[in-house]
Amino acid sequence: MLVLASTSIYRRDLLARLGLRFDVARPEVDETPLLNESPMSQAQRLAEAKARAVAERNRDAWVIGSDQVAELNGQSLGKPGSFERAADQLAAASGQRVLFHTAVSVFRHNDKRTMRFCDLTVVQFRSLGSAEIERYLHAEQPYDCAGSFKSEGLGITLFESIESRDPTALIGLPLIALAKALRQAGLTLP
Repeated sequence: MLVLASTSIYRRDLLARLGLRFDVARPEVDETPLLNESPMSQAQRLAEAKARAVAERNRDAWVIGSDQVAELNGQSLGKPGSFERAADQLAAASGQRVLFHTAVSVFRHNDKRTMRFCDLTVVQFRSLGSAEIERYLHAEQPYDCAGSFKSEGLGITLFESIESRDPTALIGLPLIALAKALRQAGLTLP
Protein backbone atom coordinates (compact mmCIF):
# COMPACT_ATOMS: atom_id res chain seq x y z
CA MET A 1 0.00 0.00 0.00
CA LEU A 2 1.20 3.51 -0.85
CA VAL A 3 -0.08 6.75 0.71
CA LEU A 4 0.72 10.34 -0.25
CA ALA A 5 0.79 12.47 2.90
CA SER A 6 -0.46 15.58 1.14
CA THR A 7 -3.65 17.11 -0.12
CA SER A 8 -1.74 19.10 -2.76
CA ILE A 9 -3.27 18.58 -6.18
CA TYR A 10 0.15 19.27 -7.69
CA ARG A 11 1.82 16.43 -5.77
CA ARG A 12 -1.11 14.10 -6.38
CA ASP A 13 -0.94 14.71 -10.14
CA LEU A 14 2.83 14.20 -10.15
CA LEU A 15 2.66 10.92 -8.23
CA ALA A 16 -0.07 9.67 -10.58
CA ARG A 17 2.50 9.89 -13.41
CA LEU A 18 4.30 6.88 -11.94
CA GLY A 19 1.31 4.64 -12.65
CA LEU A 20 1.00 3.35 -9.09
CA ARG A 21 -2.17 3.03 -7.05
CA PHE A 22 -2.08 5.23 -3.96
CA ASP A 23 -4.28 6.85 -1.36
CA VAL A 24 -4.09 10.45 -0.20
CA ALA A 25 -4.19 11.54 3.44
CA ARG A 26 -4.01 14.94 5.13
CA PRO A 27 -0.91 15.00 7.36
CA GLU A 28 -2.19 17.52 9.98
CA VAL A 29 1.28 18.94 10.69
CA ASP A 30 2.08 22.41 12.03
CA GLU A 31 4.20 24.00 9.28
CA THR A 32 5.40 26.96 11.34
CA PRO A 33 9.16 27.48 10.82
CA LEU A 34 11.36 26.97 13.87
CA LEU A 35 13.51 29.80 15.18
CA ASN A 36 16.76 30.08 13.16
CA GLU A 37 15.81 27.06 11.02
CA SER A 38 17.36 27.07 7.56
CA PRO A 39 14.98 26.73 4.60
CA MET A 40 16.48 23.34 3.66
CA SER A 41 16.19 22.04 7.24
CA GLN A 42 12.61 23.26 7.39
CA ALA A 43 11.69 21.38 4.20
CA GLN A 44 13.37 18.19 5.45
CA ARG A 45 11.77 18.39 8.90
CA LEU A 46 8.29 18.95 7.48
CA ALA A 47 8.58 16.18 4.88
CA GLU A 48 9.57 13.76 7.65
CA ALA A 49 6.83 14.98 10.02
CA LYS A 50 4.15 14.62 7.33
CA ALA A 51 5.22 11.07 6.45
CA ARG A 52 5.34 9.97 10.09
CA ALA A 53 2.00 11.60 10.99
CA VAL A 54 0.18 9.73 8.23
CA ALA A 55 2.13 6.50 8.86
CA GLU A 56 0.71 6.43 12.40
CA ARG A 57 -2.70 5.84 10.81
CA ASN A 58 -1.39 3.57 8.00
CA ARG A 59 1.17 1.34 9.72
CA ASP A 60 1.69 -1.17 6.88
CA ALA A 61 1.87 1.41 4.10
CA TRP A 62 4.77 3.22 2.53
CA VAL A 63 3.97 6.88 3.16
CA ILE A 64 5.38 9.73 1.08
CA GLY A 65 5.81 13.06 2.84
CA SER A 66 7.06 16.07 0.91
CA ASP A 67 7.60 19.73 1.53
CA GLN A 68 9.02 22.58 -0.48
CA VAL A 69 10.52 25.78 0.90
CA ALA A 70 11.56 28.68 -1.30
CA GLU A 71 14.60 30.67 -0.18
CA LEU A 72 15.44 34.24 -1.14
CA ASN A 73 18.64 35.72 0.30
CA GLY A 74 18.71 33.14 3.09
CA GLN A 75 15.10 33.73 4.12
CA SER A 76 12.17 31.33 3.68
CA LEU A 77 9.31 32.40 1.45
CA GLY A 78 6.10 30.76 2.55
CA LYS A 79 2.97 30.21 0.53
CA PRO A 80 1.61 33.70 0.03
CA GLY A 81 -2.08 33.02 0.68
CA SER A 82 -3.16 36.37 -0.79
CA PHE A 83 -2.71 38.62 -3.80
CA GLU A 84 -0.85 41.23 -1.75
CA ARG A 85 1.69 38.81 -0.28
CA ALA A 86 2.20 37.13 -3.66
CA ALA A 87 2.84 40.51 -5.28
CA ASP A 88 5.36 41.34 -2.55
CA GLN A 89 7.13 37.98 -3.01
CA LEU A 90 7.38 38.34 -6.78
CA ALA A 91 8.60 41.93 -6.48
CA ALA A 92 11.30 40.77 -4.05
CA ALA A 93 12.25 37.89 -6.39
CA SER A 94 12.50 40.19 -9.42
CA GLY A 95 15.97 39.88 -10.94
CA GLN A 96 17.03 37.51 -8.13
CA ARG A 97 18.00 33.86 -7.75
CA VAL A 98 15.52 31.91 -5.65
CA LEU A 99 16.39 28.47 -4.27
CA PHE A 100 13.69 25.82 -3.96
CA HIS A 101 14.37 23.02 -1.48
CA THR A 102 12.04 20.08 -2.16
CA ALA A 103 12.40 17.40 0.51
CA VAL A 104 10.85 13.93 0.50
CA SER A 105 10.60 11.27 3.17
CA VAL A 106 9.33 7.78 2.33
CA PHE A 107 8.50 6.00 5.59
CA ARG A 108 6.89 2.75 6.75
CA HIS A 109 5.83 2.65 10.38
CA ASN A 110 5.92 -1.12 10.99
CA ASP A 111 9.66 -1.51 10.42
CA LYS A 112 10.63 2.18 10.79
CA ARG A 113 12.28 2.06 7.37
CA THR A 114 12.93 5.55 5.99
CA MET A 115 14.36 6.94 2.76
CA ARG A 116 15.02 10.68 2.55
CA PHE A 117 16.26 13.06 -0.08
CA CYS A 118 16.19 16.75 -0.91
CA ASP A 119 16.32 18.31 -4.36
CA LEU A 120 17.60 21.82 -5.01
CA THR A 121 16.23 23.88 -7.87
CA VAL A 122 17.65 27.33 -8.62
CA VAL A 123 15.35 29.77 -10.40
CA GLN A 124 16.69 33.00 -11.88
CA PHE A 125 13.82 35.49 -12.12
CA ARG A 126 13.68 38.12 -14.84
CA SER A 127 13.32 41.75 -13.81
CA LEU A 128 9.58 42.08 -13.30
CA GLY A 129 7.47 45.23 -13.42
CA SER A 130 4.50 45.72 -11.11
CA ALA A 131 2.00 45.65 -13.99
CA GLU A 132 3.21 42.26 -15.25
CA ILE A 133 3.24 40.88 -11.69
CA GLU A 134 -0.39 41.97 -11.30
CA ARG A 135 -1.38 40.48 -14.68
CA TYR A 136 0.31 37.22 -13.81
CA LEU A 137 -1.31 36.97 -10.38
CA HIS A 138 -4.78 37.71 -11.76
CA ALA A 139 -4.28 35.08 -14.47
CA GLU A 140 -3.01 32.18 -12.29
CA GLN A 141 -3.74 33.08 -8.67
CA PRO A 142 -0.82 30.99 -7.30
CA TYR A 143 -1.55 31.82 -3.68
CA ASP A 144 -1.03 28.21 -2.52
CA CYS A 145 2.40 27.90 -4.16
CA ALA A 146 5.81 28.48 -2.60
CA GLY A 147 7.38 31.44 -4.39
CA SER A 148 4.02 32.71 -5.74
CA PHE A 149 4.12 31.04 -9.16
CA LYS A 150 3.25 27.87 -11.05
CA SER A 151 6.13 26.78 -13.25
CA GLU A 152 3.85 24.31 -15.03
CA GLY A 153 1.73 27.25 -16.16
CA LEU A 154 2.35 30.91 -16.98
CA GLY A 155 4.87 31.18 -14.14
CA ILE A 156 7.52 29.88 -16.52
CA THR A 157 7.41 33.27 -18.28
CA LEU A 158 8.75 34.96 -15.14
CA PHE A 159 12.15 33.25 -15.35
CA GLU A 160 15.44 33.66 -17.14
CA SER A 161 16.55 30.14 -16.22
CA ILE A 162 15.96 27.06 -14.10
CA GLU A 163 18.75 24.79 -12.84
CA SER A 164 17.64 21.39 -11.55
CA ARG A 165 18.38 17.69 -11.72
CA ASP A 166 14.65 16.98 -11.85
CA PRO A 167 12.09 19.29 -13.49
CA THR A 168 9.26 17.84 -11.39
CA ALA A 169 10.93 19.00 -8.16
CA LEU A 170 9.96 22.61 -8.80
CA ILE A 171 6.30 21.56 -9.03
CA GLY A 172 6.59 19.87 -5.65
CA LEU A 173 7.65 16.21 -5.93
CA PRO A 174 10.98 15.10 -7.47
CA LEU A 175 9.89 12.00 -9.36
CA ILE A 176 13.34 10.79 -10.46
CA ALA A 177 14.56 10.31 -6.88
CA LEU A 178 11.12 9.21 -5.68
CA ALA A 179 10.90 6.47 -8.33
CA LYS A 180 14.32 5.21 -7.22
CA ALA A 181 13.23 5.18 -3.56
CA LEU A 182 10.00 3.34 -4.38
CA ARG A 183 11.92 0.70 -6.34
CA GLN A 184 14.23 0.30 -3.32
CA ALA A 185 11.10 -0.14 -1.19
CA GLY A 186 10.10 -3.05 -3.41
CA LEU A 187 7.36 -1.42 -5.44
CA THR A 188 7.16 -2.29 -9.11
CA LEU A 189 7.02 0.68 -11.43
CA PRO A 190 6.05 0.39 -15.11
